[in-house]
Amino acid sequence: MDLTRYVDELQHQLATAAAAGGDEARELAGRLAAPLDSAVRLVLLEALSTAASEITAELAPGSVDVRLQGRDPEFVVTPAPAAAFGEPVPAPDEPVRPAVLDPDDVSTTRTTLRLPDQLKAQVESAAAREGVSVNTWLVRAVAAALQPAAPSRTPARPPSTAGRLTGWVR
Repeated sequence: MDLTRYVDELQHQLATAAAAGGDEARELAGRLAAPLDSAVRLVLLEALSTAASEITAELAPGSVDVRLQGRDPEFVVTPAPAAAFGEPVPAPDEPVRPAVLDPDDVSTTRTTLRLPDQLKAQVESAAAREGVSVNTWLVRAVAAALQPAAPSRTPARPPSTAGRLTGWVR
């Protein structure tokens, strides 16, 4: 996504507003235009990141990430893995269904999570393997862990040892 168009439009609006103030205002607007370029890009990137976070909350455990490619942001959409919910993986022509979350809850919460360094390194490696951010990976892991388990067709039994039973009896 090329932000230059938006930055240029803001600079044009600044110059137009300054024109009404005379030569000194035009000169000041010209001097402010260059330093504002980086600041405007940062503010736009912040707005895009916030929007991506809100969309990710709706798609969890799928996600939308904003990544920088040079000076320009790009969106990366990662659908929820169907296997994380105990569902069969859809055929390539079937659409991937997102996780079912409360549709009225669009809020996100910032949470501090303390992890041992070794576990943090493993989380970072897993996120890198999947090509997502650590936050996205953690959101997916939590959402997958909270999904109800698929009902089992047969009751769980201890492994058989050829018909032998061992233990104490009273």
